[in-house]
Amino acid sequence: MVRMQVQFSEEEVTALRRAAADRQVSISAVVREAVERCVVQREARAHAAAVQCAKAAVGRFKSKTGDASARHDDYFVEAVEG
Repeated sequence: MVRMQVQFSEEEVTALRRAAADRQVSISAVVREAVERCVVQREARAHAAAVQCAKAAVGRFKSKTGDASARHDDYFVEAVEG
């Protein structure tokens, strides 16, 4: 684990102490759990949604050339170079 220094308001500290005491765990454990729920899991859901969106796009478009999958690099270079 990485040690970090974080500052909280008095109200936040009171809430953290209460939550830790209620669950009989450390304040650090409460903070780690909150970060897991609010940050890590949210990022995982966003990534999963992006993957689903990309998968939904597969096969939805047609190439005018018929060989785009074989020559995609060539077409990309042509498009970039103009």
